[in-house]
Amino acid sequence: MSLKQQLSKLGTGVALATALTLAATPATATERVRWQVPLAFPSHLIGLTTPVKHLSENLKLISGGDIELRYYEPGELVPPFEIMQAVSSGRYPAGYTWVGYDQGTIPALPLYSGAPFNMEPPAYLAWYYQGDGKALLEEIYEPRNIHPMLCSIIGPEGAGWFANPIESLDDIDGLRIRFAGIGGRVLEELGASVTMIPGGEIYQALERGTIDATEFSQPAIDKMLGLDQIIKNYIMPGWHQTLTTSHLLVNKDTWNKLKPETRALIEMGCESATLKGFAESEFAQPTALRDYQNEGVTAQTLPEDVLRELQRVTNKVLDDIAAEDEMFDRVLTSQREFMEHHSIWHGKGYLPRDFYQYD
Repeated sequence: MSLKQQLSKLGTGVALATALTLAATPATATERVRWQVPLAFPSHLIGLTTPVKHLSENLKLISGGDIELRYYEPGELVPPFEIMQAVSSGRYPAGYTWVGYDQGTIPALPLYSGAPFNMEPPAYLAWYYQGDGKALLEEIYEPRNIHPMLCSIIGPEGAGWFANPIESLDDIDGLRIRFAGIGGRVLEELGASVTMIPGGEIYQALERGTIDATEFSQPAIDKMLGLDQIIKNYIMPGWHQTLTTSHLLVNKDTWNKLKPETRALIEMGCESATLKGFAESEFAQPTALRDYQNEGVTAQTLPEDVLRELQRVTNKVLDDIAAEDEMFDRVLTSQREFMEHHSIWHGKGYLPRDFYQYD
């Protein structure tokens, strides 16, 4: 064999070995990402913020250490209510938050973070990923220089902690209550004095008597905040938020500078975190409710006539806001049309709830 033939054979072997090595190497990001990410809620809240831990750990692992999202507890970098502005201005590259906190600036956001008498999580995910939801949210944030990603979803909340049972809507009149999102507007229509304070301050507000009642999240999360230590009457179901989401908001300039493969990893990371958080949440809630029972907490289910009346007032509030804000109207119309479309499957495809055993 000539030297030329030997060199040609050697070159072919090296090329083949290189190709095999590359094929066996895990996909990694081709650039280094180091983000400081402020949180709106403490990182240990099940399903609400625990997905950010799943996101950061798995992005670091799958990227071979190239992508690191270091998250910070509420207030360490910025107060929870200032996360959107901090990301929009580029002060921080990203933030993990409940976007409903910014309803005063962007009225449509509570329709994404959890709205009254809205979809349940499976239908919401269908609307968000396959329907208009994702595109509309990106359009909403475009003027704010933000790229939003759904990064957590959990099921319905409790309707709140009240000193006394709710037998009629008259029982709401005059209450000083911490209530979030559009549900707060509904309670204001019914005569309540509604305030919005961060989750970490609710216990102290109840303890000091600043508020008479509150809602925050699901049973397991409310228990972490110790709300059951002050009030023993828990109202259900969460008519005001049939689901709750958290989003990773990324500064648009920062996002656009990333390579496509890096953006894809972060997008897929949020999709994975959403699924993981939902599973964690659904697993935790029945245990929390059992614990409440054992500790003397009364979990009251609202009478149907009260729920129907709340729905009537809710629809009025939704229509009023839609008349004032074009984007709110577009999102609400899209959600209502999808809920109507999805109802044939939801109503006929799933077993009625009374087929399941509850006590």
